[in-house]
Amino acid sequence: MTNTEQPVFRPLNRPVRLGYVGAGNLAQRVHLPNFASLPGCELVALAEVRRSLGEEVQRRFGIAKLYAGHRAMAADPEVDAIAVSAPFALQGEIARECLLAGKHVFMEKPMAISLAQAGRILAAAREGGARLMVAYMKRYDAGNELAHGVIQEWRRTGEHGRLLYVRAHGFCGDWLAGIDAPVARSEEPPPAAPREEHLPAWLPREYGGRYVGFLQQYTHNINLLRFLLDADDDARVAHVDLDPDGRTGVVILQVAGARCVLETGQLRYHRWDEHTQAYFERGWVHTWAPPLLLRNAVAEVEIYRSDLPEAGGAPGGLDEHGVQHTITRALPEPRWSWAYKREAEHFVESLRTGAPFCSSGEDTRTDVRLMEEIYRDWLNAQT
Repeated sequence: MTNTEQPVFRPLNRPVRLGYVGAGNLAQRVHLPNFASLPGCELVALAEVRRSLGEEVQRRFGIAKLYAGHRAMAADPEVDAIAVSAPFALQGEIARECLLAGKHVFMEKPMAISLAQAGRILAAAREGGARLMVAYMKRYDAGNELAHGVIQEWRRTGEHGRLLYVRAHGFCGDWLAGIDAPVARSEEPPPAAPREEHLPAWLPREYGGRYVGFLQQYTHNINLLRFLLDADDDARVAHVDLDPDGRTGVVILQVAGARCVLETGQLRYHRWDEHTQAYFERGWVHTWAPPLLLRNAVAEVEIYRSDLPEAGGAPGGLDEHGVQHTITRALPEPRWSWAYKREAEHFVESLRTGAPFCSSGEDTRTDVRLMEEIYRDWLNAQT
């Protein structure tokens, strides 16, 4: 089975009875409100180790059952699927145990912090006969969907020449965008989350924090590159040039036959500095990502074309070589939508109909592999 192949599952043909693990910031501000708003989803259970926090969030969203942990929830026969948001290494283990119990899982990215952990998670899905979707919300942004369609059409027809280069820039900034959804807090600290035992075996433990920080941020950009270029496992790392901080620099990849450059870093910025651009011989497709928690905003899309006018067309607007240059700002549909909500809709609808996930666990294992390769190459260059 290749990374993108998924087993065929029987559709539920009814509303999905969903349990949620975790009642923290992202759960309260994003995922719980989104799932609670979907007509095809019944939010039936919540698991939270901090009892008082769990009770407050349970009341706010009208959730019938509250569990002290995910294992008890996974044993509940009235729960069809479980969504998870937790510390990066821990959420992978929670997902693994829920899959093993036969529950379909929606989990925040990254899927895992090592290939070994990713392998265990996928093995649990196969053993439990359950499905895993990783929440790469950029794949569900309507602007990125539009850009994907244009890039694939241009590559298929060759009408704008060959694809020369793809640039993915991510210097971050303010991702919260002033979101005002209420968040309940707890004086009780969460239990320590395991990490060391799930890191790659080759990684010196003093680099663990830098590696996980780079992984969780830039796995989004690598996953988006593979989405825009329809790349399965056809991706490799060609060169890595990172600063001693293990974050700032340039990574060159080959993805589906195209040279791609990932520019990484961090700055203090009042918006969100992330954009992706695919250059063809006679045009480009350029997207700008909105701040992540800015509701009902999609990626902006600019399409530049450099064409000979069609036969019989008007001669106006041509340069000295008889070429017509146009720049358009395409408006994606749904125009006013939120990628976070659309990924929740996709998860629920795919379970109801049996359709494949756009960001399955099998597919996103490739992102974990590439991240390991990037950091291994960087560390090798340090010695």
